[in-house]
Amino acid sequence: MKLQTPLLFGALAALLASPVALAAGESDGIIKVRSAYPIDETITRIKADIRQKGILFFSEVDQAQLAASAGIKLHPSTLLTFGNPPLGVQFITAKPEAGLDWPVRLLVQQDAKGDVYAVYTDFRWIARRHGITDRDPQFGMASAVVDSITSTIRQPD
Repeated sequence: MKLQTPLLFGALAALLASPVALAAGESDGIIKVRSAYPIDETITRIKADIRQKGILFFSEVDQAQLAASAGIKLHPSTLLTFGNPPLGVQFITAKPEAGLDWPVRLLVQQDAKGDVYAVYTDFRWIARRHGITDRDPQFGMASAVVDSITSTIRQPD
């Protein structure tokens, strides 16, 4: 489950240049990336990139299917959880309550217009939420990795 260092540094550079990621983290911590693909292909591409990077994939929850089984209509919505335990544990050892935000959660959703988005919580916002001040490089690395993953589906500007 070793992540390649050159890939991560390249992803970190992409994150720093990403206006979507930088703009979102200041308010509610939500980063929303518009996908260039339909929802099923978006999920397939994200999962393939996670696998290619050697990141551990934990689960896929089809929230629309769960809603339908309760008789509720919901636009397509799938929650993916994944992570790199050696990195994620760094946050939990800093503050156990940070386990509420780990592993990584990435929501793939389709809105009423049919637009598809990958949505996740900004990692620097998570650090502030939990008052973790001594893990900046690790939070930066997590941000770079998820930005790299979402770059595989990103709608061009």
